[in-house]
Amino acid sequence: MSGSIVRALKCRECGQEYKIAPTHVCEFCFGPLEVAYDYDKLEGKFTRELIESRPQTMWRYRELLPIDGEPTVGVQVGFTPLVRAHNLEKALGVSELYIKNDSVCYPTLSFKDRVVSVALSKAVEFGFETVACASTGNLAGSVSANAAAAGLKSYVFIPHDLEQGKVLSAAIYGTKLVGIKGTYDDVNRLCSEIAGKYDWAFVNVNVRPFYAEGSKSFAYEIMEQLGWQAPKHVVVPMASGSLCTKIDKAIKEFTRFGLVENAGTSIYGAQATGCSPITRSVKEGTDLIHPVRPDTIAKSLAIGNPADGYYANKVILDSGGWSEDVSDDEIVAAMRLLAETEGIFTETAGGVTLGCAKKLIEAGRIPRDESIVVSVTGNGLKTLEAIEGRVDAPSLIGPSLAEFDDLVKADKA
Repeated sequence: MSGSIVRALKCRECGQEYKIAPTHVCEFCFGPLEVAYDYDKLEGKFTRELIESRPQTMWRYRELLPIDGEPTVGVQVGFTPLVRAHNLEKALGVSELYIKNDSVCYPTLSFKDRVVSVALSKAVEFGFETVACASTGNLAGSVSANAAAAGLKSYVFIPHDLEQGKVLSAAIYGTKLVGIKGTYDDVNRLCSEIAGKYDWAFVNVNVRPFYAEGSKSFAYEIMEQLGWQAPKHVVVPMASGSLCTKIDKAIKEFTRFGLVENAGTSIYGAQATGCSPITRSVKEGTDLIHPVRPDTIAKSLAIGNPADGYYANKVILDSGGWSEDVSDDEIVAAMRLLAETEGIFTETAGGVTLGCAKKLIEAGRIPRDESIVVSVTGNGLKTLEAIEGRVDAPSLIGPSLAEFDDLVKADKA
């Protein structure tokens, strides 16, 4: 079985519906648009057996992703490991903990390959020849790589002070990389203006409704990899807040089709203290998101005015979850903890997620005896600056067995 069940684009505020097109804002109330599906068309047809018969990529769930035919970009993306973290369980004092490890997602080692493969496949369907994005880092590399593989021209706009690993890993693909003297929010505002003037597919502007749907595949995979079960607790990094909302949507979709039972999943948001507008709103008991100026080593989460902040806040609280934030020192400590216990090197965003999970567990917000999934969305090789000077330097000896023997003795002392 294949084929789209996309019905329309629907305003998340007033409910007004629109035909499928590269647009993202309601012209009546200026609310954001999202993809709406005709789920009835899949009743009795979208089964575990059908999904399991397909290649192990995110596209095994293609009926619930908003493209019309077969994917044309990123056909090998997804189905990353869900790791049972036994050593980390002991370190945190919990009974069942998993790492959803998108630090090894193909091709650019980040979760963003999921959303980009959907966005660019849709851009091709719309007939665009140039694609673009505003990025805090991982999206830059993913758009650049996937556009190159698809034969599309690309422009990538980034804050001028982005980590060099992410700058270089976008530039290598031949994209037109443009650094903006300002924060991500400044970059995003400029991109909205450019999208209004140039006939380009901006993945997080005019094709954002389709782009965001790719996030659902992260949760689909978790549920299948848990043996067709929804997790009890999921901890999610937040930049725009979109991933929180799409994990919630994915769980509800699988529940609707009887693929999993309703587990009453609680969703928890994780932010860096230096950029935590959504977490602050949750802790203060308000749904108002007050923009901040980012000041954190977790640059991939450094969005001071998050587009989906209000909706992430609502999902977190409605699910019975909570939100937490961690300092730069706590981010690095969590990166080291994950590496030393499970051999997984995450970027700073993963340090945020695990650091917040640790605080939520210690505070009793997440029970120690129920299943927990921690989201890791990018590879540590991209943010080496964060750990420079914070890990042990090599022990230097001459090419002598006696000197090595002395080193071993010193280690045992």
